[in-house]
Amino acid sequence: MGISNLTTLSEFTLSGLSSRSEDQRPLFALFLVIYLVTLIGNLLIILAIYSDPLLQNPMYFFLSILSFADICYTTVIVPKMLVNFLSEKKTISYAGCLAQMYFFLVFGNIDSYLLAAMAIDRCVAICNPFHYVIVMNRRCCVLLLAFPITFSYLHSLLYVLLVNRLTFCASDVIHHFFCDVNPVLKLSCSSTFVNEIVAMTEGLASVMAPFVCIIISYLRILIAVLKIPSAAGKHKAFSTCSSHLTVVILFYGSISYVYLHPLSSYTVKDRIATINYTVLTSVLNPFIYSLRNKDMKRGLQKLINKIKSQMGRISTKTNKICGP
Repeated sequence: MGISNLTTLSEFTLSGLSSRSEDQRPLFALFLVIYLVTLIGNLLIILAIYSDPLLQNPMYFFLSILSFADICYTTVIVPKMLVNFLSEKKTISYAGCLAQMYFFLVFGNIDSYLLAAMAIDRCVAICNPFHYVIVMNRRCCVLLLAFPITFSYLHSLLYVLLVNRLTFCASDVIHHFFCDVNPVLKLSCSSTFVNEIVAMTEGLASVMAPFVCIIISYLRILIAVLKIPSAAGKHKAFSTCSSHLTVVILFYGSISYVYLHPLSSYTVKDRIATINYTVLTSVLNPFIYSLRNKDMKRGLQKLINKIKSQMGRISTKTNKICGP
């Protein structure tokens, strides 16, 4: 390809979820509601955990970090998508695209490793309950949190640096609603062989490592639960894992569908499937954990009552000040 057909791009155009103008406002309204519910739901989870002494244990510590990561994860993608729904020119700068890609990978990987940490926590709680406090001590929790954060930042930096070395063609349209790795690679005129090899080796390993950890943890949990003599005991043990297992299936199911096939076969179906783990999982997490967890329900109820009480006091003070 001649040099005249190549260009140094200063910005990309995001095609979004639909090219039809009549779809833009309904999609804006839908994703605005989803984003606000995600922010409020996950923020309530965090506040409930840190305001209730009974929720001060490793399981809920990891859940609060997961909720924070979910807020960041969706914030990397959804606000720009909302702006583009109402804009004629749906562009993102080259630097902005790389930044979005970087933080999307960072928080996506943190989510993945936090799910693994939560699986380990449940495994210790069910398989070794008498030593739970000793095993899942503060140092262990910090290590289980520090590793995914450190690894995620380095892993994401590698991907962005590999993308930054590519040459892009005159076509600047990313067929996606954000700067995901595969749609950006498809615009490159230079060889993406190294990128694809890294994705199929280091990338696959980074996804499979926490997934294998989760599988092993749940196999150990299953063996331990089957040894419990009473049906009530089995039900109680399984119920403590049901919320986490639901989130794992949603998250890894959609990721596997999108990324475990060659770059050349990336289609519109993958774009739609991406919504599951970038947007829907984050908005569903607060509902899954609050509706299926009695302690979380109680903690949220206490928080809501406390907020109502504070608002009542503020209202009373305001009426006294503004009254006759």
